[in-house]
Amino acid sequence: MKGLFEKSARFVTDHNRIVVLVMLLLTAGVGSGVTQLQMGSTAGGGDAVGDTTVAQKQSYIQSHYAQRNDSGGRPAAVYVRDPDGNVLSKRSLLDSLRYQRAVRDNESVAAALPDRGGVVGVSNLVAKRLAGSQSASLADQISALESASESEVRATVKRTLSKGSPALDLLPKEYDPGTASATSRRMVFQFRSAGEGGDGGESGRRFAGTPATRALYEQADGVETHFTIGPHARTVSNEQFQQDLFELVLPAALVAILAVLAFSYRDLADVIVGFVGVVLSVVWMFGILGWLEIPAGVTLIIGPVLIVGLSVDYGLHVFMRYREERGEDEGIREPMTRALSSVAVAVGLVTVTTAVGFLSNVTNEFDLIKDLAVGITLGVASAFVIFVTVVPALKVSVDGLLERVGFDRRKQPLGKTRLLEPPLASGADLARKAAPVVIVLALVAGAASGLAWTELDRKAFQQGDGDVAEWKQDLPGPLAWETTAYDRDSEFVNERYRSPDESDRRTSQILVEGDVTDPRTLERLQSGRERAAESEAVFERAGEVPFVSPVTVMESVAARNDAFAETFREADTDGDGVPDRNLDAVYAALYDTAPERASRVVERTDGEFRSLRMVVPIQPDAKYETQADEMRAVAAAVESDGDALTATAVGPATVSEAESAQTADSILTTLVVALLAVFVMLMAVYRIAEGSATLGAITVVPIALVTAFVVGGMYLLDIPLTLFTSLLMSLVVGLGIDYNIHISDRFARELSRDGDAYRALREAVTGTGGALFGSTLTSTGAFSALLLAPSPQLRSFGALVVLALSLSFVVSIFVLPSLLSVWTRYVHATPEGASSPTGAPAGRQD
Repeated sequence: MKGLFEKSARFVTDHNRIVVLVMLLLTAGVGSGVTQLQMGSTAGGGDAVGDTTVAQKQSYIQSHYAQRNDSGGRPAAVYVRDPDGNVLSKRSLLDSLRYQRAVRDNESVAAALPDRGGVVGVSNLVAKRLAGSQSASLADQISALESASESEVRATVKRTLSKGSPALDLLPKEYDPGTASATSRRMVFQFRSAGEGGDGGESGRRFAGTPATRALYEQADGVETHFTIGPHARTVSNEQFQQDLFELVLPAALVAILAVLAFSYRDLADVIVGFVGVVLSVVWMFGILGWLEIPAGVTLIIGPVLIVGLSVDYGLHVFMRYREERGEDEGIREPMTRALSSVAVAVGLVTVTTAVGFLSNVTNEFDLIKDLAVGITLGVASAFVIFVTVVPALKVSVDGLLERVGFDRRKQPLGKTRLLEPPLASGADLARKAAPVVIVLALVAGAASGLAWTELDRKAFQQGDGDVAEWKQDLPGPLAWETTAYDRDSEFVNERYRSPDESDRRTSQILVEGDVTDPRTLERLQSGRERAAESEAVFERAGEVPFVSPVTVMESVAARNDAFAETFREADTDGDGVPDRNLDAVYAALYDTAPERASRVVERTDGEFRSLRMVVPIQPDAKYETQADEMRAVAAAVESDGDALTATAVGPATVSEAESAQTADSILTTLVVALLAVFVMLMAVYRIAEGSATLGAITVVPIALVTAFVVGGMYLLDIPLTLFTSLLMSLVVGLGIDYNIHISDRFARELSRDGDAYRALREAVTGTGGALFGSTLTSTGAFSALLLAPSPQLRSFGALVVLALSLSFVVSIFVLPSLLSVWTRYVHATPEGASSPTGAPAGRQD
């Protein structure tokens, strides 16, 4: 293996110009795939629903309860807001009718709406009353409203919006029914085909939008008080978000990287050559993603930052080893050959182990994580190819040219500087004086940190509050982070309205199973309803919550059918409006009278009543964790003592939390598999390369420690275990092993020279440790830029990567040397007469 790397290194350095030319041509071909890059993501795809109890209950509801028919097209909402005025005034109502007239002039809207009607708004309802006909045309509505006096309009508004009117759904939840004043309202366009809808999905499914919904958005953009929060407004907002992310995060990352490179290299030419390699690595990653048609998704943001950090690491090791190898009277090619052949094994191992760490995520249930894992793995492989070919070849070419014009290209390695050598060397000194103590303390601290795993909060994702820190908004020029109109409008709507599309409304369900014909069953369900009404996560309008339950359906059917009303009253013995006897007869009568409505709240299978369902409306802006806690409390209020009745809260929040717990178990399994794979692989590689499998085993131990420390850090920083932070677990394996491989590889090479273990440790932690220090500064600087993002998920990801890489460096410099010291003394075969790291006689043979 060593011979192969040496031959490859010699070819690169001897034929440097050819290598540079060929690699640039390859880069042009690979990089052209960027034009085919899919910017989207398959987030939400795949087998995201796990086999949890809550997910099973959700499937049960879908199989045993009738669902509302959603084949009548999709509503698109246009909102009217006037914080300083009254949107129920004559002037405001006329503005909305004229807005409707303007959008109807658009061919797409005209084709999607019926010839008459198709729009439900307070302005239409009031104008039709004034016109004296519910079939009045839009022109007649405008004419009637224009000719009415202000007092007539106010009186008509009050009648139209009286308590119990369906039109109240067009007003915010705080509106007082029967009044003629409000600061916002909405009108709903009901397009004929499902394909023409989509503006009403505030909190549910997302739509691509159509020409008709685009016309609504563009026309509203020209009216001061009107706005939409549909797919077109969302697209504009997403584009602004991505632009802000690139303009704020990436420049900050680049500034940090260039600053560290300047400190590490202290040479402009090396900074430029190294940065060329960084750019080529990123181009290769996205080019390959484009050719393979793998969606970029979140890789677009995390990928460059990660590959930049790793590429800088590769470059530092190549350049710093070259500086160490080059003697006073040597040329350029020979020391570069030695440097490249010596680090190539370590860099190759780093590439493979990093790939193993990330590719372990291809077993994840979520396509977003799979795509990210594949994308970053391709980036890692690209960085390896670039930094063992074109970068050293370019370095040889540039140094040769500069020396020919009189510049001395001999530079001091970072770890050998007066400032860094003493602290780095202290790792070797600790290993010589107190290796067992260091190991025991590290193991105890790691075990204590690892215990925090069971205490980590588990979520599918972190929800932000939508606020952007003022200092981010106050940054100069393009660096300022803008809060878009969509963000402000969406927050406003979600606080006050439910989606106009019932299929998009946020709800949670309570599934009640057991003896549902027990006389106390509906009273227990009523207890749950009362508990839900107290929750801030539940949507209410004018003090009332629009529940859907067996009792509410019975009340509605009884109001329209005298026969069922009689059955309903007879079953209520205490007069509280809730049947408490002969429930099987009440359920049967409900099915006989209104079978479709009954089938939505009462399950009847093979003539038996087996379960009940209550649908609880959820406030659109309620946080998932709050919603899940509240709905579980509602379910607990429904359950009876013993096993007579069981109640399960089933909704997006409870399903998500249950799956997050399942994902955590999956992450732990993935992490163990990744560690075992790296463990076996390194033992095999070191057995072949260095003649000792145990050296590979020793190299893996610090990664287990770092992983445990990261878990403890997550607990202390109150960072939950999410899909993004779970990816960090494999990142710790993939990137953290980098540090240990470089130290172990350098130690083994130095040890094989003269058998002096202490000198080998000192050379490893100062020579290679200096490159690791520069790499750590670069990577942590790059990932610290993610802390500028408003997304809590990106911030958590960035914070944990910084923590993981910093800990990996500390452990590799201050803990791994002690492990290597003990390994040398008790396991490794040391040449006779050589000293051990402690200065004692040589250790025994294997």
